[in-house]
Amino acid sequence: MTVEENLYQPRSRTVFRATKLLVGCYLGISVLTLVAIVLLRGDAALVTDAVWVRVVIVVASALLMFVSAVRTARGSRRAYRRLRILSGVMLVAIAVILAVPGAFPLWLKIEQGVCGLVLLGVAALVNGKHLRAVFAVG
Repeated sequence: MTVEENLYQPRSRTVFRATKLLVGCYLGISVLTLVAIVLLRGDAALVTDAVWVRVVIVVASALLMFVSAVRTARGSRRAYRRLRILSGVMLVAIAVILAVPGAFPLWLKIEQGVCGLVLLGVAALVNGKHLRAVFAVG
């Protein structure tokens, strides 16, 4: 079977749908967090410079991941590779944020923990046996 034929198998469609849903949740949480820091920007204890930098990076990565998830579902190997790499890199970055004491406020660590759980699902799906097999064909 070709990649194109594998894309339309019921299992593939289910995995792509779940991946796009999870990445969409990650993007939604990230955008809402950006809105929150804009609204709370006057409170230096809640919104530090590090928070601004981190949240902007997260929104940018979430947007790139969402575009990659959509393109992956259309059969793009490059987008699939990008999605695998980004989900792994962002999981490591979240683990560092959660582990480093005092670098970020507790509320952001909680938000990042939630994002990490969502990305764990994404990483499991895109690194799973099924999608690796779909994109190994060709």
